[in-house]
Amino acid sequence: MSAGGEPVPGEEATAAGDGPPPEKVRRPRAPRAVVAALVATVLLVLAGALLYDVIAVRAGYPTRRWRARIADELATRHLDYLWALVGAGAAVLLGGALLWLALAPGLGRWLPLRRHGDTGAVIDRAGIGHLLADRAAGLQGIDQLRIRISRRRVRVTLIGAADPVSVQRQLRDELARVTLARPLRLDVRAAPGAGPGVGAAG
Repeated sequence: MSAGGEPVPGEEATAAGDGPPPEKVRRPRAPRAVVAALVATVLLVLAGALLYDVIAVRAGYPTRRWRARIADELATRHLDYLWALVGAGAAVLLGGALLWLALAPGLGRWLPLRRHGDTGAVIDRAGIGHLLADRAAGLQGIDQLRIRISRRRVRVTLIGAADPVSVQRQLRDELARVTLARPLRLDVRAAPGAGPGVGAAG
């Protein structure tokens, strides 16, 4: 797109997914999901032990000493007791953190590449930004370049006399060399101004 917000010729083809169709590849998951599952399993075992003791008492067996002490504390302490509030708040925070760790895939900075047989790989978004910045460094008329990469799109803002159409064509060719499982949409914008050097931000 141009500085005035007008689309750059050829951008529609890029935004529509010009190139190979996206491949269905599972997003990489952070190892913390496994840790969260283990912690949740431990908590489940503790809750199961407590439930077992309650059922045993209902069946006529004597209660365990630790549960009797906890029950006595809960019966004699008021809800506005400081440590009761602190404990409840900590339990809520811990539960929310464990739930987030278990469900969030994490590793958002990594993008999966196309699989070759049974082999899969990922690439850092910052690495893609460096590749595009190196390609743009060899082009004439670019005083400054900003690259923002999300999971779906590459946004490029350039400052200088370079033609955005030519820059987009060059960067599109460089981006096509990265065999991503889901190709990124390329959005090139030209902005007025000038600045030394060529940089990239992932």
